[in-house]
Amino acid sequence: MRIEPFGVEIWMNEWETRCDWNLAETCVESLTIQELLTLTGRNANDLSDLLDMKMTYGAIEGSDRLRRAIAALYDDQSVENIIVTHGTIGANMLVHRTLVSTGDRVVAIVPTYQQHYSIPASIGADVHQLQLREENAFLPNLDELRDLVTPDTRLIALNNPNNPTGALMDRAMLEDIAVIARAAGAWVLCDEVYRGTDQTGSGMTESIADIYEKGISTAGMSKAYSLAGLRLGWIAAPKQIIGAVTIHRDYDTISVGMIDDHFAALALENADKVLERSQRIIRGNLAILQAWVAQEPKVSWVKPDSGTTALLKYDLPINSRDFCVRLLQETGVMLTPGSALNMEGYVRIGYANGSDILREGLSRISGFLSKQGRDDSTFA
Repeated sequence: MRIEPFGVEIWMNEWETRCDWNLAETCVESLTIQELLTLTGRNANDLSDLLDMKMTYGAIEGSDRLRRAIAALYDDQSVENIIVTHGTIGANMLVHRTLVSTGDRVVAIVPTYQQHYSIPASIGADVHQLQLREENAFLPNLDELRDLVTPDTRLIALNNPNNPTGALMDRAMLEDIAVIARAAGAWVLCDEVYRGTDQTGSGMTESIADIYEKGISTAGMSKAYSLAGLRLGWIAAPKQIIGAVTIHRDYDTISVGMIDDHFAALALENADKVLERSQRIIRGNLAILQAWVAQEPKVSWVKPDSGTTALLKYDLPINSRDFCVRLLQETGVMLTPGSALNMEGYVRIGYANGSDILREGLSRISGFLSKQGRDDSTFA
């Protein structure tokens, strides 16, 4: 099987350990186990619960406790609609491998996490991309989607809230997409790993699994729940999909770690407290970022409505990779080049880490930009 190199992951692998100020990070500032225990009303004494845990494979599909906690995040999903995976990345891989065969038509809304078009292409699917555009606030043009979704379409893949733009499809738009999919009999896979990070209201995005009878939601503990180290995700889907996924999952997962399962269940049983912390961080930090963009003449954006990332358009005569490499080498600040997301002319910034890191990183970017002369001769 040939598959395209994963642009974002290659960039992160190359530079993440070589920067001083990581503004490429996409997770809400990570929790320590001590912070998780405090947040959920526990303390270090509760770690004794783990001492008698026998290190078997554990529950193959995920513990009932964990799957109940996951199901509670949805309006209309039961334990039988949930299966636990190795991160959202594992959930996405399993759905694509389960549903897509050679020659199937797949429509992917881009930019998005590269899995959603490169995996189907590697299987031999007929992949069609719907490009999000700045003039539409990075929301899909539904007329274009209708044209792409033909009667033989097998799967529509989207990401909501969107990475990297932070755009958010509301319930009305998701219902419109469901109508388009229903007319073709297509499945809709929605990568909802940033669900819970909306800038307004409860912060909780509507899920495609609750809206469309052939809707599949994937998510995990990494982004909104600040626990990427658990490497734990899930699929919420109709029972027939869960059963089909299980066949593929037996070949590469067996089960997730019992300790991961334990801490994920603890966090999701207290999802309101964890998300309250996350929303406090991202809402405060977005205000900092908004004020910074407003005073930077060489930077523009579409302000995100959700998620932890934004695309920044820069007005300099240099490609995005060279921009990011020079920025990192001169200031220690790491961004993600738009070229890794097929969005040349932009850089992606993650704004969900500590506010001190964000402020210092932005200050250093400002210093870098201010060094560029009016004729931009620095880049000649």
